[in-house]
Amino acid sequence: MAWDRQRAGLVATADDHAVTPAELFFDLVFVYAITQVTALMATAPSPVRMVGGMVVLALLWWCWCCFAWLGNVVRADSGALFGVLVTVMAVVLIVSFAVPEVFADEPGGLPAALLFVLCYGAVRVLHLVSYWVSAPGDAALRRTLRRTALVSVLPPLALLLAGSAYTGRTQLLLWLGAVAVDYGGIYVTGSSGWRVNSPGHFAERHGLIVIIALGESIVAMGVGVSGFPLTVAVLGAATAGLLLSASLWWLYFRRLGEAAEHRLAGLAGDDRTRFARDAYTFLHLPLVAGVVLCALGMKKVLQQVADTGHYGLAEPLHGVVAWSLTGGVGVYLLGAAALAWRSTGRPPRVLLAGGVCGVLAGPLVGLVPGLVALVALTAATVGLLTAHGRPGAPATAPAKAPAEA
Repeated sequence: MAWDRQRAGLVATADDHAVTPAELFFDLVFVYAITQVTALMATAPSPVRMVGGMVVLALLWWCWCCFAWLGNVVRADSGALFGVLVTVMAVVLIVSFAVPEVFADEPGGLPAALLFVLCYGAVRVLHLVSYWVSAPGDAALRRTLRRTALVSVLPPLALLLAGSAYTGRTQLLLWLGAVAVDYGGIYVTGSSGWRVNSPGHFAERHGLIVIIALGESIVAMGVGVSGFPLTVAVLGAATAGLLLSASLWWLYFRRLGEAAEHRLAGLAGDDRTRFARDAYTFLHLPLVAGVVLCALGMKKVLQQVADTGHYGLAEPLHGVVAWSLTGGVGVYLLGAAALAWRSTGRPPRVLLAGGVCGVLAGPLVGLVPGLVALVALTAATVGLLTAHGRPGAPATAPAKAPAEA
């Protein structure tokens, strides 16, 4: 068994393992993938397309998480694993090309939905095989890998393949079912066998993906004004959007990340694995999803402010795009509240209230000019985070907790 790993040139990690340049290189393709999710929703904004974008994001997130876990137990720049990472990058790049057409295939090319599913399946298989080779003699992990293949890989792939043969709501429902089975399967397979060798590495990897999402929101604003002249209104909207992204950055990196990493480091064995699964694999997804949704709203605001030939400064956002501006921030704040609650055992009431208000405030955005809505949202978010961080507010510092159940 050990011979398999030695032949592959794989190097096990230690508790002081840090993120490698190979993993930073790996993340580059996900920058593009996330921008494509925003493009998918922006092309034909509707509630169905918005849900579809979140389904695609959830599948892409799973691809990224698979190798974040693997890179924590085996060095990503060692032996054959680096070759696997480059192969996965190529496959995810193809997936990214297909994303804008997965629910509305353009004639004359390869079937985008089927291509997406086949590439997604290839990533999941490469992950399982790599994990298998990396764990010689680890009977518990290999049992878990077998259960994962039977419960959390093959059934979702079957649903995704079935969905790719349809269009519209049927496809979306089948793909939603695949995501539900995939994520639910992680609880069925259990935590036994999975490992988190280096809490610092694991926390840093997820912090980097939050940075990638926030960077995508800035890119989205740039795309929104591309080809239009710079005006005072454009500069003002861009400044407000940047301040909004900065406030979300501050919340995660100054209030949440340290508490979660501290809690992760204080646990061991299956307790650590369960916390890593809940706090990072599951609760970081709404953080990324919230930023992507908000980026859609910011992109549209910047486009309307810049394109004065078609829009006036008094033009409000409409429909689901209006909701995405505040709703994205609301989803982010609710994810942040859940992460803080899981890390400290105490509910952060300010974040919970802010998240609920953000999710419910969408109809108000359609009543005011888009620029006013963006500026007001930025001011409200900064004010809420100031209240959350003031002395006497519910803290997100780590608290002592009993062993995980």
